[in-house]
Amino acid sequence: MAKYVTIMDIARELGISKSTVSRALSGDTGNVKTETLQKILATAERMGYHRNELAVNFRQQSTHNIGIIIPEIVTTFYMTFINDAQAILRKQGYKVMIAISNENPEQERENILMMEQLRVDGILMSACDKEHNVDLYNKVIERGIPIVFFDRTVEKVKASQVHMDDYIMSFFMVETLLRKGYKHIIHIPGPAYIRNSYERLRGYRDALEKFHIEYQAQDVLSPALSAEEGSWVMERFLEKNVPFDAVFGFTETAVLGAKSAIQKRGLRIPEDVALCCMSGTALATLVHPQLTVVEQPIEKMAQESCRLLLEHIADGYRRIEEIALRGETVLREST
Repeated sequence: MAKYVTIMDIARELGISKSTVSRALSGDTGNVKTETLQKILATAERMGYHRNELAVNFRQQSTHNIGIIIPEIVTTFYMTFINDAQAILRKQGYKVMIAISNENPEQERENILMMEQLRVDGILMSACDKEHNVDLYNKVIERGIPIVFFDRTVEKVKASQVHMDDYIMSFFMVETLLRKGYKHIIHIPGPAYIRNSYERLRGYRDALEKFHIEYQAQDVLSPALSAEEGSWVMERFLEKNVPFDAVFGFTETAVLGAKSAIQKRGLRIPEDVALCCMSGTALATLVHPQLTVVEQPIEKMAQESCRLLLEHIADGYRRIEEIALRGETVLREST
């Protein structure tokens, strides 16, 4: 194991006091002779000394580190969010630490405790489960580490939250399909443990009701997030030979998988089946036909999430906010 060079090691090497070395290396050079200072700096460089940032941060009660915990990296949404958030936080002097929970609440719990042990100043969190770790979220906040939830938010925690208005945007998307003349729209939902999934399903159901189309439980397929899952649930549905003319998906990756299964059956898009989804990204423009999507305002979500977290770090939870952002419906060739 590598040996870390300490202030005491440098003091022994030069035969001077530890306090003199400490003052020189911390920038308090007023009472250190120029000749001694030069020797200390040269010796520190030769011996490979690096300041113990954790110890310094402990004394200052701030690490200037922000934790970002995300549930998955299957979709491109989270990588885009992290890129935007990191750019914002770096301008404010913060470094970013990233942890991925892999849709596992226990792994998410470990990630939260790790961030706490590393004494991050705050956490940006997209929860992998709307219920599972509520107790820990509240405890961490009570212990002085602010959390701001983004995208996948949690209702039972007194914390600021930033998300897209999933209900309104899914309602508008399904309404658009219905106005285009599609009548039998099936839905590929997200997992039930995600709040967004419930809101998007609710928008789907209410849009059907507005057009006096009866909701059919069999038109809601098994949950899917990845392309593999989307392909699998679509193949199982196609085996039933149930008539349908459009697919509305929880997320882009699942619909891309469904698209593959549909085309393997020889069905044409959009002539036979229309496709659309929530959480669209640039990936939707790289396939043929290009996908109709609701694009999340990722940059705005990152801006608002960072703003709220930095405010909470500075002032505590003086004001808790919930921000619901409007996405953008982008009509393309798949509808």
